[in-house]
Amino acid sequence: MIHSRTSRTGPGEPSTALVRAITRLARPLVHLLITRGITYPYLANLLKTVYVAVATESLGEDATTSRVSVVTGLQRKDIRRIQSEPPPDAAAPPAISIGARLIGIWTGNARFRAKKTGEPLVLPRTSEGSRKPSFDELVRTVSTDIRPRVILDEWLRLGIVTVDPEGSIRLNSDAFVPQQGFDEKAYYLGRNVADHIATSVHNLLSDGTPWFERAVYYDRLTPESIAYLRKRANELGMKTLLALNNEALRRADGDAERVDAKQRMALGIYFFEGPDEAASEKSR
Repeated sequence: MIHSRTSRTGPGEPSTALVRAITRLARPLVHLLITRGITYPYLANLLKTVYVAVATESLGEDATTSRVSVVTGLQRKDIRRIQSEPPPDAAAPPAISIGARLIGIWTGNARFRAKKTGEPLVLPRTSEGSRKPSFDELVRTVSTDIRPRVILDEWLRLGIVTVDPEGSIRLNSDAFVPQQGFDEKAYYLGRNVADHIATSVHNLLSDGTPWFERAVYYDRLTPESIAYLRKRANELGMKTLLALNNEALRRADGDAERVDAKQRMALGIYFFEGPDEAASEKSR
């Protein structure tokens, strides 16, 4: 259904607070679009497609062309054209689709973690007849159809792993997001930010129990304090992600054969730093 729970400044006018929030969250996105050469007309056409898709989904059986036109403000000829076009490909890049599962096992499965520290093991390429875990074994836990060398080459390109002089493979500490590969990083931008916004929208529109969304804000900080807090955020954030990954991996393995295992979850942690706008205004 179409939600309409929003305060209004007048008949047909959206909430001033909501417009202000949308303007603020759109600024970094517009910066990205301009940087990558995506113009306003291109974005406007893209938004038409999104408007039609969301309105159609929200209206359900009532999603006639006329109703979609009323709630979106789009002309019916544009709606019919958009509905006749094939949907965009939403599949993850190949390195992401299998890679996320492999990283989850490497950081969550006890066989591939150090017993004392819990850190992901540095893996040899093959076990060479021994019972020690290897990179080849890790890949085989997910798929026997893909050669481990293909995964290794792609992960080296993306900066997810490094190979030491002895030929052992080390998982980078922040490998939850590739360090290289624009398409792969763009995929995570769409997935992670969309989930964050969906959580915020749920909390804004729902009268029920809010989903977890918290942030710590501090201003009037020195560069030294920012550097220290950035380091601590990385340390504490990774501990939280790895701990939840271990539990989620166990739950996922246990839920795999259940017919109602159709849900997904995500926990995201971010660290932002930038100019203190209030202090800049005061100095001016």
